[in-house]
Amino acid sequence: MPDTPAPAPTPDAPGTLRPGGRTARVREAVLQVAGDTLAADGFSTLDLGEVARRAGVGKTTVYRRWGNPGALAADLLTDMAEQSLPRTDHGTLEEDLRANARLVVSTLTESRQSRLFKALIAASLCNDQAAEALHHFYAVRIEEWAGCVRDAVARGEVPAGTDPHAVVAAVSAPLYYALLNTGRPLTEADADRAARAACTAAREGVWRDAGTPLTHMAQE
Repeated sequence: MPDTPAPAPTPDAPGTLRPGGRTARVREAVLQVAGDTLAADGFSTLDLGEVARRAGVGKTTVYRRWGNPGALAADLLTDMAEQSLPRTDHGTLEEDLRANARLVVSTLTESRQSRLFKALIAASLCNDQAAEALHHFYAVRIEEWAGCVRDAVARGEVPAGTDPHAVVAAVSAPLYYALLNTGRPLTEADADRAARAACTAAREGVWRDAGTPLTHMAQE
């Protein structure tokens, strides 16, 4: 489990509750259609009435629960964060970061997920609710994997005071850059390169708090 989970969205915000029973089934159906719509046509086409029709849910229910497309996109991101896979533990920082990088690449190269993330990133640029939810999504995922850096500090692989969040973010940053800016397909080689670069920089103290005394590191 994460040591210090990122703050959750406000409990009474539209679409952020996670009740059971019929309400949960309605939410699942609506979020599935919303994700399909975003992946296929982007945020500008996300119409609550059309989502309700395709999900087989009353339009009044959808408008009452979510209110606007931004809130619906935000709830989709909340659900994605909740459903994301937990981190793995391979015993070394580079192997752990490689697992993280390969998971990112696997997600971003899957046809629907790749288009969905692009749509949600685009939505975050024009909608404050979507932007806040996207920031929360990444905060949750980075914190989930930050434990591998804390473990590496404890093992003496990287200096004390290394910022776990900065290291994990450095793994995915070049992968998202490639997704959004180069247009070429990501590969496992890209994942391995990103993990190796982040690990090397961490060992060199690039993300060490300047106020933390440099302690002895275990030699490989």
